[in-house]
Amino acid sequence: MSEAPNRNLALDLVRVTESAALAAGRWMGRGQKEAGDGAAVEAMRLMLSTIDMKGLVVIGEGAKDEAPMLFDGEIVGNGLGPAVDVAVDPVEGTSLLAHGRPDAISVVGVAPRGTMWSPGPAFYMDKLVAGNAAREVFSSELLNSPTSKKLAVIAEALGKAVNDLTVFVLDKPRHQGLIQEIRETGARVLLRTDGDVAGALMAVMPKSGVDVLMGIGGTPEGVIAACAVRALGGVMLGQLAPQKADEREAVQAAGLDLDCVLTECDLVKSDDVFFAATGITDGVLMPGVHYSGNGATTVSLVMRGRTGTVRTIQAAHRWDKLMAVSQIQY
Repeated sequence: MSEAPNRNLALDLVRVTESAALAAGRWMGRGQKEAGDGAAVEAMRLMLSTIDMKGLVVIGEGAKDEAPMLFDGEIVGNGLGPAVDVAVDPVEGTSLLAHGRPDAISVVGVAPRGTMWSPGPAFYMDKLVAGNAAREVFSSELLNSPTSKKLAVIAEALGKAVNDLTVFVLDKPRHQGLIQEIRETGARVLLRTDGDVAGALMAVMPKSGVDVLMGIGGTPEGVIAACAVRALGGVMLGQLAPQKADEREAVQAAGLDLDCVLTECDLVKSDDVFFAATGITDGVLMPGVHYSGNGATTVSLVMRGRTGTVRTIQAAHRWDKLMAVSQIQY
């Protein structure tokens, strides 16, 4: 049965990520993570207050890295419209931004109230992400299989040889063994020091050049990524992977199951999900913020899960107009 069209909230949310990207982009390459993140948080919080929604921040930021915060439990939106869960990362890849490296982005995900999984004290998660063609082979057993088997199974599902694959991995000391195992299979590796939301997007989006994301990244970022993975029709597996004894103790005290393998549908329990991302620095996914003497341009991805629609929005921002009405000095 057909339904009357209703509002695509993602088209409002893109104003939020554009604003955060414009504010953060001024700090590219200046070596000041907190300043760039703080500028994005201020801009994002202001723009969120204008959106027609009763928003509850389920996935905020700051707790893991003591960053400026849009905190868990914060109420956002103007109090009108639907009751929703909100996941934010004003700057995904703060180190990438601070050092002028590729693929720093600003992201927001929204889903109906009560549908986003809350990670509580769990900071880290082992993840596996790929496109829809790999859906039939994704299972809890696959996540815990040897690296060579994972890649062989995924390659076959994608209709490729293993040495055709490109695998996104965070360039962290904990992944030295994983990176070596991937290289020994003949697959190629794309390394980034930060940004596993961006990595998940690359693994699911056609023509990104990336086939799969593997390894341990942030648990909050896993929930944000699940918003986009659901909207894009991809597949995702995640299992909590505490990196320190105190995190493990806190996770167990919270009653979270360390053996449980979660899917994208566990992390976000509705396909009525909205996602927006704006590039801050140039990267694989999209260009970053480009400034001119009288304005700037941004490029954003906007997704709606219920319809599967993905838009690329290129925007030109004029300072003479924008500064006359904006409380943020971009």
